[in-house]
Amino acid sequence: MLLKIYSLCILALDMTMLLIGICCAIMVAVYRMFRPPSLKNLNFEVAMIVGAGRGVGKELALQLCHFGVAVACVDINIETCSATVQSAQQIHGICKSYQCDVRDKEAVARTVNLIKKELGDVTMLFHCCGLPSPRTLVRASEVRDTMDLSIISHFWLLDSVLPCMQHAGKGHIVILSSVAGLSNGSSGHGTRVPLSTAQFAVQGLAESLHMELRHSNSNIIVSLVHVYPFIIGTEAAKDIRFRIPSYFGTMSAAEAAKQILNGVRRNYAEFSVPGYLLYLGHVLRILPKKASFMLRDLLDTGVDFA
Repeated sequence: MLLKIYSLCILALDMTMLLIGICCAIMVAVYRMFRPPSLKNLNFEVAMIVGAGRGVGKELALQLCHFGVAVACVDINIETCSATVQSAQQIHGICKSYQCDVRDKEAVARTVNLIKKELGDVTMLFHCCGLPSPRTLVRASEVRDTMDLSIISHFWLLDSVLPCMQHAGKGHIVILSSVAGLSNGSSGHGTRVPLSTAQFAVQGLAESLHMELRHSNSNIIVSLVHVYPFIIGTEAAKDIRFRIPSYFGTMSAAEAAKQILNGVRRNYAEFSVPGYLLYLGHVLRILPKKASFMLRDLLDTGVDFA
């Protein structure tokens, strides 16, 4: 009897401490909405950007050079990758190009070893190549290629890059995902099922990696960035339909990269571009399924396939 009473008292104490902890976490989160953390210094970091040949990856490379980061631009297309490096060198940035198919485990290992020899241990990893663009959503995607590029490549990269970060004693892994990983934002058509599925898997990967590194007391930070798939690039505007144009609109890749780096420099574990989409995704999860479908239909933005 006494043992049972003791167990109930311990449970009550644990529940009380849990509620206090949750309330404190909520208050801190609300406070940080109005008073964000300070931006960290990126000097002397070595960043590996996968998918640096165009779009957000290219802009991330250029902006990181401004912060004094040595940038390794990795892309399967060496021509576009070299063009990014040339643009970076015009602003006197330390930037080198590397051709690599990140779906190939051995190619990834060779590339990371080469980066270590030329630039040093990789301390920042940006995975941008699995992020769907309006153009890729228009075309049907092969399931195997989509999964290999968006999901499997992360494991090959982490297998080679994590030892570098552990050796350096610090690290920041930045995973870009479509907002489809939040709320199945890419709706409707069968050709987009592999893309949407891959983005859900990316979110699960980021959360699992974050938990594993947290329990191992590692000084490596994981940031998951949800990017609205139609938000980047006005060049595809004619393919996009906006249900509420004034609400969504478009954003340049340069502005998207700026917002991503702001979140990364504040060590956010999860955020979105634009910022309101993260909260919208949370609301969609809380609502009943039928209500969430109604809200998605109201805010629907899709691609005209005609």
